[in-house]
Amino acid sequence: MSEKFDKLVEIMEILRSEKGCPWDRVQNHDTLKRYLLEETYELIEAIENKDPKSIKEELGDLILQIVFHSQIAKEQGNFDINDVIDSIIQKMIGRHPHVFGEAEFKTPEEVLNQWDERKKEEGKLGSSILEGIPLALPSLLKAYKIQSRVAKVGFDWDNVDGVIDKIKEELKEVQEAIKIGEKIKIEEEIGDLLFSLVNLARFLRIDPETALRKTNRKFEKRFKRLEKLAQQKGKSLKDMTLSEMDSLWEEIKNSE
Repeated sequence: MSEKFDKLVEIMEILRSEKGCPWDRVQNHDTLKRYLLEETYELIEAIENKDPKSIKEELGDLILQIVFHSQIAKEQGNFDINDVIDSIIQKMIGRHPHVFGEAEFKTPEEVLNQWDERKKEEGKLGSSILEGIPLALPSLLKAYKIQSRVAKVGFDWDNVDGVIDKIKEELKEVQEAIKIGEKIKIEEEIGDLLFSLVNLARFLRIDPETALRKTNRKFEKRFKRLEKLAQQKGKSLKDMTLSEMDSLWEEIKNSE
């Protein structure tokens, strides 16, 4: 295992050398950000598809990104891949005193609470409970994290009915904003509604990012079937009425 990992590090060093690849040589942390994000989402897709072969491949692509960034940092005299590994080893040991020490935590919630305490000790959370949430997180995930953080200090609903009532309230405000016709106000109220829907997902222990991603995939699958079904009937979607498309849509749903 170590030999193979060392080989990967060596390959990246060669690619970044003067005799290496012109594309790899000109990359930096900023130019690689998009690829890091793309590889992460491709791994998520492979996991959701329950495809071991693809998961293996995408994990490799993600590891390559880590090695790539580490090599750039090494060239800049900041750190290398060994420092990265040492850092995460120390972090894992320090944040799991119930495994590597004498502390006792019996539930996942207790583990997460002490994890946050460790972050405070390390200065990762700062004076506000909301500090440390990455700015670049997808909006749904960020909303989820914000709400989870404030819930820990009791800023939360007593039950799911309160969350649903809030959603109804926000939906009503969206409708009122639409009547007024001010785009900025509509945008604000839709944002509030989305935030409340994320809160409902969090309260029910549902990951909103995963839920929406699954719905996107379901819609894409059904719409592609709609296109094929229309074609089989000798029709084009752009020439069909909404009622005709709805009829085919229901036919597709009922066949699932």
